[in-house]
Amino acid sequence: MSSTRPELRLPKMPKGLRAPFRIPFLRTLGPGSVSSLLKIALDVAYVLLMFITAVLLLVLLASIFIPLTDLNITVSNDSGGTQQPLTRPLLLFGVGALTAYFGGFLLILRNLRMIFRTLTIGDPFRPENVRRLRQIGLILAVVTGGVWLVQGLVAARLAPGVMDSQGVGELLTPVFSVLVVFVLAEVFKEGARLRRESELTI
Repeated sequence: MSSTRPELRLPKMPKGLRAPFRIPFLRTLGPGSVSSLLKIALDVAYVLLMFITAVLLLVLLASIFIPLTDLNITVSNDSGGTQQPLTRPLLLFGVGALTAYFGGFLLILRNLRMIFRTLTIGDPFRPENVRRLRQIGLILAVVTGGVWLVQGLVAARLAPGVMDSQGVGELLTPVFSVLVVFVLAEVFKEGARLRRESELTI
């Protein structure tokens, strides 16, 4: 006496829904993809930021020679403000800090452009991208620490009681961003290793 088990059949999906939903013109990698559009946006931002940094460098050089007679600087908030004489060390410190800030993001954009160039050609897992991501994380950490330090110095020396220094809680988002970049660097490192092993296997 033989028994047959009933066969379980799943209902067939409509023909148009069998393949994953895709939008042909929204590819993430390769020429004509979203990565190539972002690469163009990064190129424009890089040129603009390069111009701003160059102007700040010229202002920094001019700050060494321009006369500063009877010039004051006012730092204010909603409840009031304070006025300080504009000295040459203060001017050089302010313009130099601003130049370093934009220069740091210029270096970040430079590395991002190189990374998105590899995404545009469809080859992201390259060893040099690991180095670029680590540089981005390091520069972002330096810029974040520099902003925190400068704002604390300004709040303590230039505008006490008018400007507040950044608290530790305000560092959580930048620190999280730095950690994410370093984690991405390790992901790219693992991807590059797997790619190299597959090439050796073939």
